[in-house]
Amino acid sequence: MSIDWGAFLIVAITTWISALLIVCAYSFGVRLLAVARDEHRHEQLNRAGAFASFGVCGLIVLFGIVLIVPVLSRNILGI
Repeated sequence: MSIDWGAFLIVAITTWISALLIVCAYSFGVRLLAVARDEHRHEQLNRAGAFASFGVCGLIVLFGIVLIVPVLSRNILGI
């Protein structure tokens, strides 16, 4: 039994990119919340952007769960 290095590389790269996207989106959301509290400029817009960033984090996590759970992958993605 040998390791499929091509598949391993795809999983490793996908994991790094996903982790980077989640961390960046969450950091951006936290920053927007901090700016909304401190400067009182465009408070509504900054809060909306922060919650949108947190929503993106949630969607990335949900997509990861769908990919990991075989039943969900078959039902939702048809894989």
